Amino acid sequence: MSILIFGSSGQLAQSLRDTKPADKRPTFIDRDTCDLSDPDQVTTILEKKKPELIINVAGYTAVDKAEEEPQQAQLVNEEAVRCMAKYAHARGAQFIHLSTDFVFDGTKQTPYLPGDATGSLGEYGQSKLAGEFAALKEAPESTMIIRTAWVYSEHGSNFVKTMLRLMRERDELGVVDDQRGAPTYARGLAETIWQIADHDLFTAGIYHWTDAGNITWCEFAKAIQKEALEAGRLSKSIPINPITTEDYPTPAARPAYSVLDNNKLAKLVGIEPTPWRQNLKLMLSRL
Repeated sequence: MSILIFGSSGQLAQSLRDTKPADKRPTFIDRDTCDLSDPDQVTTILEKKKPELIINVAGYTAVDKAEEEPQQAQLVNEEAVRCMAKYAHARGAQFIHLSTDFVFDGTKQTPYLPGDATGSLGEYGQSKLAGEFAALKEAPESTMIIRTAWVYSEHGSNFVKTMLRLMRERDELGVVDDQRGAPTYARGLAETIWQIADHDLFTAGIYHWTDAGNITWCEFAKAIQKEALEAGRLSKSIPINPITTEDYPTPAARPAYSVLDNNKLAKLVGIEPTPWRQNLKLMLSRL
């Protein structure tokens, strides 16, 4: 099976590269090869490469900047996805598209199911949700959407690495404690995607995947410090103080609760999500 992966330098793309089965030879498409804000370039690369499986882990992910650049977010997160889905439908290809917990408004207090009502709070979430709608409209039989959240890894920039840097630089930190979700180690998500591709488990529909368990950002920061100290990644402990969302205003609103229910995808792939703390330790060991 010929596999085309949109995204090359992002956390998930690099984790897909790290974990790919030995017999797989995917082609990774970077920004220089294909500008996702230009739908014609997306169509051209697809017609040139003729993939049987498209994995889209690229996207406009600057949540706050999307408030200033809604059109750019829409082009990358909706129109590019529409082109991929159209190709998949026309060519009988499979399309795995990564989406986000930001499609929900965060008012629920139990884990979100794939079929729950959506309602994004900002331009980023709206563009990702529009991408989901476009893909399911153009290729409902060929599209597999996997929503995830709070992604981190040893690659690129992310919350874990930012916290480690700030913990080295500062004497104390204030971290938001009224937003609850589940971290996702990109390597574990990548392994799940390869499980689908490697064992012919592709099944159209909407799915969720994060690590098991849920925490607030402040609780996550405290765990990062504790595990990093034990792993020798930090030399000192500092106070980490809980603050509210109002104490740390951002241009884009965040869902207060965005825990995702993973059961549907876990049953499909036959793998239970790894507890978040276990994956955090694993990531720190790989830094």
